[in-house]
Formats: sequence, structure tokens, C-alpha cells
Amino acid sequence: ERHFVSIMNEVKYVRGTLSKVRKRDIAGAIIKSPSAIVSKTARDKIKKPFLDEINGGGLPMLNELLLRFGAPGIKHVLDIISDSNRHPVAFYCTAGKDRTGMIAAIILAFLGVPDEAIVEDYSLSANVYAEMNDHKAMVGALSQRNLDAKTFLGAPPEVMRDTLKNIRKTYGSVEGYLDFIGFGEESRERLRYALTQ
Repeated sequence: ERHFVSIMNEVKYVRGTLSKVRKRDIAGAIIKSPSAIVSKTARDKIKKPFLDEINGGGLPMLNELLLRFGAPGIKHVLDIISDSNRHPVAFYCTAGKDRTGMIAAIILAFLGVPDEAIVEDYSLSANVYAEMNDHKAMVGALSQRNLDAKTFLGAPPEVMRDTLKNIRKTYGSVEGYLDFIGFGEESRERLRYALTQ
């Protein structure tokens, strides 16, 4: 059996980014929007505060948005993994570092794996695009959207370290995050059993 689970999509990224951008920048973009129909310069000016927010936030912001706006998809994946009748299970995304890395980190942290081991595991994906012979294509795709490839293609250890800290700061614990997404105690026990028995 195979499942395609959409954790994030462009609409969720836009909603998440809008939640981060200053209200006056959003208002400015709305006011300027009629001129964007005919002017590339106007379109670029409208995009600038959003792109600045995305590039400035980098992978830590991406992970924050994944946790918040990707919650239904994350829960769905965890529901599948917690059903031992569906094992073996493989989960992956394009490069295996952002969405896959987040789900793996949540599972590992929940199971009590030390943060540094999770960080080390995540950072193994640092050169994944080069290893896939897809580095130039991804740089081109990111550049086409005015996103900083250096910011988004790597898997620096401090990103996962900060993400784990952010989960605990925002939700109190990994279990608190799992409660937030509706993956309660009974589901967590099924997950623990499915992965440790």
C-alpha cells in the first residue's frame, strides 16, 4: 500500500509567511497590487518583503511552518507508522531532509533518542542534492523564485538543534506538540509499540 501525504504546499507556505510579515508590508503590497498587473518592477517590489522574510527565516522558519501548517499531514504519517499491520514503512520527500527530517526528528525525540544523535542524523542530508546529481536543478528552481539556494539546500546541524529547542519552547515537549496535532496518548503508545516491539 502506498500513500501520498501532502505535508506542505504553496498555499500553506504563503499562509505561514503572511503570518510572519509585518502588517504594514502586507498593506503596502495590497495597495501596490493593481500596478503589478502591468509592471514587473511593481511585482518585484510587492514580493520583496515576503522574499526577505523567507530568505531571512531560512530553514528554521521553514521547520516552524512545517510544524504548524503541516500538522494534519504529520499526524497522518504518524497514524500510518503507528499501525504495525502496515509495516515495514518507508517515508520520504524530495531530498529526505526537510519534511522527512522533521517527521524522523519527532519520532526519534518521542522515543527518547538524545538531541545530538537526531542532529547528527539530520545533518547527514547536507549534501543530498549533490549526491542525487540534482544540485544545479535545485539551485535553478530556488533562484527562479528568488530564494537563496545556500540557505535552503543544506542541512546544518544548528537548524535541527534549534528546531528541537523551538518545539520544547513552543509546545512544552515533543509530547506537547503531538497533543497539538491531535496525536494523543493512546496513539503515542501505539507508535511506541509499533517501533520498539
